[in-house]
Amino acid sequence: MNIETKNLWKKNASEILALIDKKEILIEEVLESSLNRIKEINPDINAVVTLINDDEKKRLINNFDNSTDSILKGMPVLIKDMNDVKDMRTTYGSKFYADHFPKKSDIVVQTIEKNGGLIIGKTNIPEFAAGSHTYNSVFGLTKNPWNTSLSAGGSSGGAAASLATGMSWFASGSDLGGSLRNPASWCGVVGLRPTSGLIPHGPSNFPFFNLSVDGPMARNVEDLSIFLDAMVGHNKNDPLSSKGASNSYFKNLLKREEAKYLIGFTDDFGIFPCDKEVRSMMHNTMKLVQNLGHEISNTYPDMSKSEYCFQTLRAYMFYCTYKSLLKKDKSLIKEEVIWNINRAKAITIDDLREAEKARADIYNDTMKFFDKFDFLIVPSSVVPPFNSQNKWVKKVEDTTFDNYVSWLMIAASISLTNCPSIALATSFSKDNAPFGIQIVAPPHEEQKLINFAKSLEENINISDMVPININNENIRV
Repeated sequence: MNIETKNLWKKNASEILALIDKKEILIEEVLESSLNRIKEINPDINAVVTLINDDEKKRLINNFDNSTDSILKGMPVLIKDMNDVKDMRTTYGSKFYADHFPKKSDIVVQTIEKNGGLIIGKTNIPEFAAGSHTYNSVFGLTKNPWNTSLSAGGSSGGAAASLATGMSWFASGSDLGGSLRNPASWCGVVGLRPTSGLIPHGPSNFPFFNLSVDGPMARNVEDLSIFLDAMVGHNKNDPLSSKGASNSYFKNLLKREEAKYLIGFTDDFGIFPCDKEVRSMMHNTMKLVQNLGHEISNTYPDMSKSEYCFQTLRAYMFYCTYKSLLKKDKSLIKEEVIWNINRAKAITIDDLREAEKARADIYNDTMKFFDKFDFLIVPSSVVPPFNSQNKWVKKVEDTTFDNYVSWLMIAASISLTNCPSIALATSFSKDNAPFGIQIVAPPHEEQKLINFAKSLEENINISDMVPININNENIRV
């Protein structure tokens, strides 16, 4: 392996794909560069929890058909440990599934493989992806690579940390109440929560639940658009799956034209607490947006009923999905998951009716907002990355939280709207870790959203600093 090949992990995915197209590098070299980087860096942050061995690597390469013009062209992909990969250890972060090897890959994985992705491993999550701090009793804690004393966020924390450190170019994420957006901004990478149905997923015993979606994560917006192309596609086994765009998000991004937009923003929707560092970040970010020629207004949809709505629907989902766990050894289940399951026991039919009505009101008000505005910008989290020894955020400003979900409502409120939302870092905290914003667009306007995010990213230098070495040692190609 020559020095250029050895350091392929430093390059952006778009550069790697161009080199593969020109036949200047082989997929074996790309794979080797990624695997070597994982072996070098992962012991320090624990982002990748399962990795292919040499025999499996040979099988992937031998079975890959490089005669077809696939989107990912044989590039390696890391998969969140909530997604089944055939014959690959998949634990869901739970001791109950510590030795689970699925007999079939789920729809997300099948789609990625069909589009030329080679699955090389799994990334760490909280137990059953519950909470925005990545630790579990099977694999332990994932550290934030910019400052290893801090949380990487979650539940896609392993995915975000692996991208930030150059262990992979693409990593799958999923998002119920910010699980993809929060870690993306906290690790200085990019994550997209798409419109429900754009990326098919499942199988599921409750396939009509649409609060949780799968989405792409990458080091920058351009690479994310490539991975989005590889994840979309109609699948009849997901009843919510839609046809999506027929054109490439990546190609349309490259030929985008600059436009000026009317953008609403808020720190807190007038109801949520927000750390002063986050408020300062929002002030500076909106000043940048305005300096780029866009018109901004402190206007936003009504989210006053969002927590009641989200907490009710989330508890119902957890009860339906994980109720059977309570018949097993409760000592193997973290208390937050038990709390979420038990919370549903007090929910009545009237509660569900009120929650669904509240969601309808939130959606309708959000659509009225988008009748006038092009985008909405809000923080991806109300706090910067917190100390990793804490399980979750207990207090922000004068508000004390009695559960592990309430502090996530700035992101969870957007989940209720079915709107696509892209998260990226726009600043650094006093602890020298990234944090930032989510940009929200109307449903099915992913292309417009990605194009705008790219224009903003070009005026923020954080993406140019990725990938990093541990504790924020900048890498240059």
